Amino acid sequence: MIKEAICEGSDVQDALNKAKAQLGLDETAEYEFEIVQTEEKKKFGLFGGRPAIVRVFLRETPDEKAEKFLREVLDKMLLPGVEIEKKLDENAVEFNLSGEDVGFVIGRRGETLDALQYLTSLVANHGEEPYTKVSVNTGNYREKREKTLEILGRKLAIKAVKTGRKTGLEPMNPYERRIIHTAVQKVEGAISWSEGENAARHVVIGPDPKVVRNNRKGGYNNNRRGGGRRSYNGGRKPKHQPAPVNPDRVPLNEGGETTGLYGRIK
Repeated sequence: MIKEAICEGSDVQDALNKAKAQLGLDETAEYEFEIVQTEEKKKFGLFGGRPAIVRVFLRETPDEKAEKFLREVLDKMLLPGVEIEKKLDENAVEFNLSGEDVGFVIGRRGETLDALQYLTSLVANHGEEPYTKVSVNTGNYREKREKTLEILGRKLAIKAVKTGRKTGLEPMNPYERRIIHTAVQKVEGAISWSEGENAARHVVIGPDPKVVRNNRKGGYNNNRRGGGRRSYNGGRKPKHQPAPVNPDRVPLNEGGETTGLYGRIK
């Protein structure tokens, strides 16, 4: 949307000054204008003549467009009591929602909040350059959700190494899947990948086949004595050891996600 004022004056500069005053702009303010009509002097001081007409307008910034859209959606959701707090950063804006009914904005597993953020980002960046990163949060929900997913990913990765079995998780959006992938990458002997399409796409966590093969090769010893019998670690069954955690491990699987929920939406 555009804030504008159309004014006339004795000449272009006079009309421009009136329009700026109507919009409350000082000498340092940035604005755009177009000359709708130039002035024309009266002939012989008596006949004809016309005033100058100027249109001065201000284009809404991406964060202003986003905030206006967010407010309209909340009002249509019958949530006028939900307050919007805006925090600006370079090429980024964060909206934090608060109020008694804010739980309705989160939705099941944050699905409503994710959809609201996606749509708000589309509105903010429509026809705009450079791209503005938009995030919509409420009560640090996203931070808590991220921590929960990190713990879940690490726990299931360790379980996969111990049991040698894979586990499929519930469907998640690309950003949440990436959090799981990152957590699994820090556990030696575990990998993760994504399966399914669209809304059914989910993460699967399992043991790393390379590590399993290496363990099998190194665990057996050929013994020519005693009739060529094989012994496995002295005939004793190995005890399961907790999977080592290496935060500096080179990622084995990025999950194929290059653009998360907070990234650029194309």
